[in-house]
Amino acid sequence: MEFLVRINTDLPTDMAADELEQLSTREHIRTNELRADGTLKRLWRVPGRRELVSLWEARDATALHDALASLPLFPWLDIDAEPLATHPIEQ
Repeated sequence: MEFLVRINTDLPTDMAADELEQLSTREHIRTNELRADGTLKRLWRVPGRRELVSLWEARDATALHDALASLPLFPWLDIDAEPLATHPIEQ
């Protein structure tokens, strides 16, 4: 099942630079793992915003939630996920 996922990041303004760097490194590693296993299919930035639009694949909404919750930045993410259905023209 595919999901269109929008993610806004809202990090604390007082987060220490070294903590942010460590989080970013861990996030990059985890994102690459999710891409490698086919869970995260595509990822786009929204210009001028701290927002991402992405295409994910998971067996169901619970599996998607588990994958998103595995992201190190999860506590600071505002996530909107929409399940996608195949359009008849695509069949």
